Amino acid sequence: MLLLQFGYAGFHVVSRAALNMGVSKLVFPVYRNIIALLLLLPFAYFLEKKDRPAITLNFLGQFFLLALVGITANQGFYLLGLENTSPTFASAIQNSVPAITFLMAVILRIEQVRLNRKDGVAKVTGTILCVAGATVITLYKGPTIYSPTPPLHSSIITTTTTTPQIFDFGSLSLGDAKGKNWTLGCLYLIGHCLSWSAWLVLQAPVLKKYPARLSVTSYTCFFGLLQFLLIALVLERDAQAWVFHSGGEAFTILYAGVVASGIAFAVQIWCIDRGGPVFVAVYQPVQTFVVAIMASLALGEEFYLGGIIGAVLIVAGLYLVLWGKNEEKKFIKEQLAISLNVEHSIIRPTSHAKASLTQPLLPSSTENV
Repeated sequence: MLLLQFGYAGFHVVSRAALNMGVSKLVFPVYRNIIALLLLLPFAYFLEKKDRPAITLNFLGQFFLLALVGITANQGFYLLGLENTSPTFASAIQNSVPAITFLMAVILRIEQVRLNRKDGVAKVTGTILCVAGATVITLYKGPTIYSPTPPLHSSIITTTTTTPQIFDFGSLSLGDAKGKNWTLGCLYLIGHCLSWSAWLVLQAPVLKKYPARLSVTSYTCFFGLLQFLLIALVLERDAQAWVFHSGGEAFTILYAGVVASGIAFAVQIWCIDRGGPVFVAVYQPVQTFVVAIMASLALGEEFYLGGIIGAVLIVAGLYLVLWGKNEEKKFIKEQLAISLNVEHSIIRPTSHAKASLTQPLLPSSTENV
């Protein structure tokens, strides 16, 4: 999961680069999911041939729902939000995913909250701080705290007017939402976070009934591809949007399909099966710091006060949630140990009673021998 966050961090920058190149928001996820499906399908077919349960209409309906929430809504809201904000802020607001995932898990009774204990209070407080941080990022942009000098985009834009670039990342306009609707972009990103959290939570019960992880991911990716393809065919009227115009566009789509979808989906669902949805979500904040560095180097992105304040609140809230979960695990282990000791103390006198009844017979049997 830690390594996966570096892959996701690069995806934030690559996706913004693709949008600034003019790649269609509708065509981009279609190609992305085609690549992911082609990558996952052979592994799912050959590795899970014996473990894969028979497919039913009920399973197909669950896979369709997972695709609608985890791929169509998740990726769609993300691209709309990223177009109006920047990679760093998209990554920062994603730090609310652990708290949202935890909140959904509580509602579905996967997680328990004991307000009479410090771990319960910490988890609730952390959730509130994460929501507050996301709200700050949404409503308050603030002054520029840091701006790269010289701005990469200003120096390279002049060169691209005379010499075409194959991997033209530097010539892209700064991902700072100038001329964009920042608040609307953040609202899209909140929808993205809600979809992502719901996807993490909903995968857990599906895996209990259909334990073939790669097959679940492949089916989900297939239905997501169909949904995006239908949307793109209806709404995308420009035939040129389906054509790659540069090596940079091809690279962004390839990266998104292989790293951010194919590999990420496989690793994510494996970890959900092993550790649960909250475990997967808690690694999210690593992206913020990596993305900030990548975006500054690749896109010349500026840092704003609102984003920094929101990120600090989110990370602090996340720490409280993780600390609360750790204390809760300790409490559960203590209670389990106590219950085992009680059971042992109840069983032990019974064993002594049996021994006292059989002991008098031993000397006579020994004498006979």
